[in-house]
Amino acid sequence: MKRRSFLTSTTLAAAALGLGLPAMAQEPLKVGFIYVGPVGDMGWSYQHDQGRKAIEEAYGDKVVTSYVESVPEGPDAERVLTQMALEGNKLIFATSFGFMDSVMNVAAKFPDVKFEHATGYKRADNVATYDARFYEGRAVQGTIAGRMTKSNKIGYIGSFPIPEVVQGINSAFIHARKVNPAVEMKVVWAYTWFDPAKEADAAAALIAEGVDVVLQHTDSTAPQAKAKEAGIYSFGQASDMEAFAPAPRISSIIDNWAPYYVERVGLMLDGKWASSATWGGIGAGEVQIGEISEAVPAEVKAEAEALRDAIAKGDYHPFTGPLNKQDGSVWLAEGEVADDATLSGLNFYVEGITAELPK
Repeated sequence: MKRRSFLTSTTLAAAALGLGLPAMAQEPLKVGFIYVGPVGDMGWSYQHDQGRKAIEEAYGDKVVTSYVESVPEGPDAERVLTQMALEGNKLIFATSFGFMDSVMNVAAKFPDVKFEHATGYKRADNVATYDARFYEGRAVQGTIAGRMTKSNKIGYIGSFPIPEVVQGINSAFIHARKVNPAVEMKVVWAYTWFDPAKEADAAAALIAEGVDVVLQHTDSTAPQAKAKEAGIYSFGQASDMEAFAPAPRISSIIDNWAPYYVERVGLMLDGKWASSATWGGIGAGEVQIGEISEAVPAEVKAEAEALRDAIAKGDYHPFTGPLNKQDGSVWLAEGEVADDATLSGLNFYVEGITAELPK
């Protein structure tokens, strides 16, 4: 810089301070989001985007947010994450399990950028992880499903056979069987997070097997549409999916990411962000149970809400023994509770599920 320019700049700055004029405004924090599905899926990505909007509402012009939707897990994710970092985003949320290795690769190249990965387990100094205890909500859904089925057959659409999904299948089945010992569970794997055609086919396959209640761990409303055609019940996934109220959607799991996102951005703005691992559930407000519709009898609704409240207070854990593995061997003794390390790597079905778990 030329000496004259330097003197002019410093003189103006000093004059501004002397006159009590505001100093140059701080640049807003740029926050990026990467979604595996479209924001209009009315499920998983939609709920994450509600969290992004909550950041904007909370911090106004202190932040600038952006997102890229429908990014496949794999090389595309690494490209998008790299571009986000190059565009000046200092905090990036990657919102699908399969983005994990891409996050780690890009984070190593941009140590001054903070990354947060949803549902994963790999961390670094500039990589945090966050998850929700969806299995708690599945316990409530399983209770309702076990009471509502007339065929004693309930169905579950799985996305990928990872611990998060296996937790949900087991939890739903355990609690359905607690209230209905005759219940069976059929499982179909869609091998996708969001593909309405595949999800509809999975629902159709379950319906063909005689199930009259469908649960899902995929993101579109296609299973609800199939359930409506067949005149059977279903549950909303990730958001309330209220377009299907009051039937076939008899309740929902709602992923409430907004408080977490607002908190983490606040830490960035305050210079206090640090790598961490967060796993919240019903008690923390990250998992919510949507409206239990009028199609559910009052006594079943009360039973489900009592279970929800017990979980929220920490009075009950959905994985409390006695529980056996699918092969009949003991998993949890009477009163024993599964620890987080076990649940984070859960790779087996509980006793009573006859489906084969893909490896």
